[in-house]
Amino acid sequence: MDVLHGLVAPLSDIAASPLFFVEVLVGGIAAGLLYSLVALGFVLIFKASGVFNFAQGVMVLFAALTLVGLMDRGVPAPLALLLSIAVMIALAFAIERVVLRPLVNQEAIILFMATIGLNFFLEGFGEMLWGANVKRLDVGIPDTSFRMAGILVNRLEMAAALTAAVLVTILAVFFQKTRIGRALRAVADDHEAALSVGIPLKTIWVVVWSVAGLVALAAGVMWGAKSGVQFSLSLIALKALPVLILGGLTSVPGAIVGGIIIGVGEKIAEVYWGPLVGGAIENWFAYVMALGFLLIRPQGLFGEKIIERV
Repeated sequence: MDVLHGLVAPLSDIAASPLFFVEVLVGGIAAGLLYSLVALGFVLIFKASGVFNFAQGVMVLFAALTLVGLMDRGVPAPLALLLSIAVMIALAFAIERVVLRPLVNQEAIILFMATIGLNFFLEGFGEMLWGANVKRLDVGIPDTSFRMAGILVNRLEMAAALTAAVLVTILAVFFQKTRIGRALRAVADDHEAALSVGIPLKTIWVVVWSVAGLVALAAGVMWGAKSGVQFSLSLIALKALPVLILGGLTSVPGAIVGGIIIGVGEKIAEVYWGPLVGGAIENWFAYVMALGFLLIRPQGLFGEKIIERV
């Protein structure tokens, strides 16, 4: 009983501090926006082809490895960034030509298995090109904190969150308001109907894989600057899965909302409930949230409800 009292007493002191709660909230939103950035890659490709891209996490790793590998070889950072963008676009062309084009109109499970093969290829190819050692990525923003209106804010996390928010907003507007975005939604609804009205399926696939590659590069830079560029970076895709479940696999706004819910939820759980169960809630809380949500609304907050005749 004394042990429980010792845990609850400091916990109540923390809960009584509004500023500390805001700090936890801000940290959760920052983490959630980074999760959203990774989840967007899944959403974009699924909307264009109906395929869950198992290789998205490795694309994040491969993009970050390319950038830091070029910088380690003496390439200036701006030029290395431009070359990394060119590499991810070239990768999109290669994937469309070698992987997707031969599998047009095949079952979704076949395309999914193809992305599993792509996952292991990119992982091995990245290790062969750039090595397997942990690499430090310096983006010029110190990993230090400062106080803003009495709230402790991490500079690197804030910059990463703002970058993610800007990119997410640009992508949401791009796919809702532009001609290419409307064409992508048409392809997602019906491949054959889109082809019949003159929408080039191959071009749309190249565009969407290119955008997913650029999103992977942005996510790789943000996460690499925070925790170093290492092969465990590919596992960040696993944290995007609860985001997709909450937001919906076909919704760009859903990726944003789902990411913020997951980010805020796991931070609050770790800080306020963690001491009661020994801590480490942050590692698994998102998956418990996703599991509970699957029982209530399997299609997600913004996903489309699928009704099939059986």
